[in-house]
Amino acid sequence: MLVRLLYASRAKVPLTPETIDAILAASRKDNPQHGITGLLCHSGDIFMQVLEGGREQVNQLYTRICQDTRHHDVVLLRYEEITERRFAGWTMGQVNLARVNPSTLLKYSERPVLDPYAVSGEVSMALLEELIATACIVSRQS
Repeated sequence: MLVRLLYASRAKVPLTPETIDAILAASRKDNPQHGITGLLCHSGDIFMQVLEGGREQVNQLYTRICQDTRHHDVVLLRYEEITERRFAGWTMGQVNLARVNPSTLLKYSERPVLDPYAVSGEVSMALLEELIATACIVSRQS
């Protein structure tokens, strides 16, 4: 059974390009062996990540993320059973929202900033869908 899980968290340490690269490298190394695909969005100290894959594997990864001391304020935004993956092309795609047109963010929230804590999971998924449609995702790898 395939599932899609969307969560948000805040980083306890400053997000440097090296930190993001290390997260993505670990994801790209580990995710394929577990059948997990997804997308990581970040802006400031906020992460928003969607994970897709088998129910057991996605839930195990989410549990590890919740226990990771580098995160706090981990919030499950949306969880659903799916018939097909939407993010199948990415072992872990990336969107740096600092590089996205602010009007895209404003379309989905009160201000042109990423704040998944202030919007519904449905709105957050709609933002991710638009980022796919407008080719804002980098690091496509299968």
